[in-house]
Amino acid sequence: QVQLVQSGGGLVQAGGSLRLSCAASGRAFSDYTMGWFRQAPGKERQFVAAITWSGGNTYYADSVKGRFTISRDNAKNTVYLQMNSLEPEDTGGYYCAAGYRWITYYSHSQYRYWGQGTQVTVSS
Repeated sequence: QVQLVQSGGGLVQAGGSLRLSCAASGRAFSDYTMGWFRQAPGKERQFVAAITWSGGNTYYADSVKGRFTISRDNAKNTVYLQMNSLEPEDTGGYYCAAGYRWITYYSHSQYRYWGQGTQVTVSS
C-alpha cells in the first residue's frame, strides 16, 4: 500500500510558474515509477509527465515539453512537478500516481495508487 499526499497548485497568471509536490508513504518509494496526470472539466485524464523508479528516465507529453520538469527525491519520498510558462490550456486537476517499477508510463490504468488531486488554474 502506498499513500500519496499532494500539495501545491493554485491560481496563476499565464506565463507564471507553480510547483506541485507529492509525498509518498508506505511501501518503498524507490520501487515505483511516478507519474503526473491532469484532467480538465468534461475531458479525460491525460498524461503529463513520468519518472522511472530508478529516476534515470523522464517522459513528457508533447504539450508540456520544455516547460514542465518532473523530478524525485527518494530520500524524501517525494516527487515534484515544476511548471513554468504556464498557459490557460494547462488548467485542470492534477494528480500524482504510483505504479510498480516497469509500467506503460503514459497509461493511467497502469498506476495503482493516486493522490487526492490539486487544482491548477491559469488565467489569461
